[in-house]
Amino acid sequence: MDYITNRQVTIAAIQMRCSRDREESLATAERMVREAAAKGAQIILLPELFERQYFCQERRYDYYDFAEPTEENKAVQMGMRLAKELGVVLPISFYERDGYRTFNTVAIIDADGTNLGIYRKTHIPDDHYYQEKFYFVPGDTGFKVFETRFGTIGVGICWDQWFPESARSMAVQGAEFLFYPTAIGSEPILECDSMPHWRRCMQGHAGSNLMPVIAANRIGTETVEPSEENGGQKSALTFYGSSFMTDNTGELVQNASWDQEEILMATYDRKQLFEDRLSWGIFRDRRPEMYKKICE
Repeated sequence: MDYITNRQVTIAAIQMRCSRDREESLATAERMVREAAAKGAQIILLPELFERQYFCQERRYDYYDFAEPTEENKAVQMGMRLAKELGVVLPISFYERDGYRTFNTVAIIDADGTNLGIYRKTHIPDDHYYQEKFYFVPGDTGFKVFETRFGTIGVGICWDQWFPESARSMAVQGAEFLFYPTAIGSEPILECDSMPHWRRCMQGHAGSNLMPVIAANRIGTETVEPSEENGGQKSALTFYGSSFMTDNTGELVQNASWDQEEILMATYDRKQLFEDRLSWGIFRDRRPEMYKKICE
């Protein structure tokens, strides 16, 4: 890794409202990416499935039509165009179709507009109004890292962020930063506020792996009205924003509101981060042969 020319990297997390109007959502995303780039961001994270409303709140067979092959997806095409024009790295979350299979996927677009590859969401939730197993096949890529112009990054997607194995898998492959696009909000059946728990889990990943964690969430209340297609379901989810960025000990360095569109930004010293990971000895003293029980 070239710590001389790219020692300092500025990262942004975008918190935005998503619309049922795909073009409106894409326009919002582009406007905020351009604003972040103009402020000096080099890697910019957008929320999970930002092209549309969180359609997994309801089960509708016609929503399978939202899935597209990677190269045909409008968000990916937008990411490639903007990355090349602005010289930024863009992890782009989208609904992927591969033959008869559909995935919750992120494409990693490098700063020259090249798609470095995809990661498919490994852990697929199935809960009241987070009905993702209806839409997504569990990912088959495994956890990966991507060497971008501005550093080596690992990307998980939403529910992946609750699993410490996800973060460690990317860390041992050489990730310098962990990115989590997400769509998380109210739990209408459980009637609990999961936000503090959500944050603490990821702050723990940062501290345990000595690397920053960046999370981008959506905001707003998204409602479902009864229809024949959804079997008469009526529901609502309020996405609680609270996007954040940590340092390599898990301390919050940027923190968004519950209900406003925002761009969070922080600058990191890659050389210092590397030296901290080395000097703490966490990766030196790991005993993978003793951890086999967690894989049974």
